Amino acid sequence: MTKLKLASVRDEKPVKLSVSLPAALHRDLVAYAEILSRESGKPIEASKLIAPMLERFIASDRAFSKARGFERKPNPKPAAPESPAFPPTSSAPD
Repeated sequence: MTKLKLASVRDEKPVKLSVSLPAALHRDLVAYAEILSRESGKPIEASKLIAPMLERFIASDRAFSKARGFERKPNPKPAAPESPAFPPTSSAPD
């Protein structure tokens, strides 16, 4: 099975947008849709791939995220218990 970056296509209410693609890019988009259709067992129109591909591209652009202020911050590591500078003194009489 081919490991494609795009695993599925969500079906959401679309916003209409008209774009012109170079012929070579359109052929690649159609080929991608054919491969994804074979692997998923569902017919997928090439035009339905454009939005998820753009979403993935934008989500993976760190410079864009940083410029927008959405920089992902790694989960902080759990704080290690602080060790005292001096060992605790015994409360027992000497």
